[in-house]
Amino acid sequence: MAPNVDEGKMRGEVLYYDETQGFGFIAGADGNRYAFAREDLRREMQISKGAEVEFQPSGGQARGVFSIGSQTSAPTAAPSPQLFGRMAVSSVIEKTSLWSYFWRGLTANYANFRGRARRKEYWGFYLYWAISVMLLMALGLGIDGALGNLEAGMEAPVVVLGLPGLLLLAGIVPCIAVTVRRIHDLGLSGWFYLLILLPYAGGLIILVFSLMPSQKHENKWGAVPAGVKVPPPPGA
Repeated sequence: MAPNVDEGKMRGEVLYYDETQGFGFIAGADGNRYAFAREDLRREMQISKGAEVEFQPSGGQARGVFSIGSQTSAPTAAPSPQLFGRMAVSSVIEKTSLWSYFWRGLTANYANFRGRARRKEYWGFYLYWAISVMLLMALGLGIDGALGNLEAGMEAPVVVLGLPGLLLLAGIVPCIAVTVRRIHDLGLSGWFYLLILLPYAGGLIILVFSLMPSQKHENKWGAVPAGVKVPPPPGA
């Protein structure tokens, strides 16, 4: 039986560890990436990529790292996700899929204006957002066609306008939130989002922000998002 998580502790999965240099990264259950060094290990032990660990998050650093499981499959086999209740740590692929980002944007991160969002999270959210709008428009056309609203002289196609309109209205908050987190990921204040109010230039500036790479280090808005490749520190 796996040990209980101590208060203030977090579980995660080792993304990378260089035994020679004594440096690595952990994908935490909160979706963020945490760096750790050999001296952060709770005791001398063997640790490798894919190992399940428990640690104390401290900014973007993992302290008191302790192995609670290990990969038993062959090196060429894909790691199997291990579940730990509601705070389950799935595989890194599942945690960073485009659909996962979109769903979290509509649920857990609906009004989350804190933290950071990598480019993949930002564009994944808007990709599925656009697909959802188009699907609702297609559904609305079918309903309006069945009701005869598309015939000349009949009522306006209220369904084809109403369904996407409701989604757009409900999505104002998460759309702003993910954009603010994307700006945070660049090390900038979320108030830069107000630049979008500038005619023509504002939208272009936000587009440029959305295309810029993540900062490869912790900033005041949080640790480096999971899935972003971070090089080892100089001399490591």
